Amino acid sequence: MTGKKQKPTDSEVEILSVLWENGPATVREVHSKLIKLRDVGYTTTLKMMQIMFEKGLLVRDESQRSHIYRPRQKAETLQKNIVKDVISRVFSGATDKLVMQALSAKPTTPEQIAKIRQMLDQLEEEGKQ
Repeated sequence: MTGKKQKPTDSEVEILSVLWENGPATVREVHSKLIKLRDVGYTTTLKMMQIMFEKGLLVRDESQRSHIYRPRQKAETLQKNIVKDVISRVFSGATDKLVMQALSAKPTTPEQIAKIRQMLDQLEEEGKQ
């Protein structure tokens, strides 16, 4: 693994999502979930997960015959890192532009708006302290 942080590809995010949703798993278990999403060969899943281990995206428990993989980071941590990168590269550091684009990109439910309002209120309170 290099010192540079590795960003996951779309295929790697699919594998990470399976592991975040289902917990630590073998390649076969991950593959059985992926095959429901798209046509992918077992050896492709195996190779992808080996590469992800080498990149530092996955941790591997080799204590059993079938290796068990789990994500190195929580979903929220990776999401936050990707968003920071997008804000920096695409929106010149302007968080408000990202939020405006995100809200205009697809319809927002009343529940989502309530969550956003709650978060904004919380951020505003923290700013007053």
